[in-house]
Amino acid sequence: MEYMCLFYVPEDASPGPEVYAECIAVAEEAHRAGAMVNARGLEDASSATTVRIRDGKRLLTDGPFAETKEVLSGFFIFECASLDEAIAWASKLPQSRYGSVEVRPVRALDH
Repeated sequence: MEYMCLFYVPEDASPGPEVYAECIAVAEEAHRAGAMVNARGLEDASSATTVRIRDGKRLLTDGPFAETKEVLSGFFIFECASLDEAIAWASKLPQSRYGSVEVRPVRALDH
């Protein structure tokens, strides 16, 4: 089963190159183990646009919709035999030390 690990970090976090290097190392380890499906980082939350349709009208909001201290900064998708295995991968990510990593099973969309 695929599990998505969503990274949430403090909005004002500036993790630096060492955190990026740790993410690359985890991605390479997961690739060697056959567990890596996909990994991406996101630009700053200030570059986001939130789209909502209300009463048939499109409303756009600059930035993330939720008012929060942490923002989504990226994701990894792992192929794992169990939730415990996905949690083990998520625990290796540096974002788990200064933010949080949400682990969620990926559901296929029916055609």
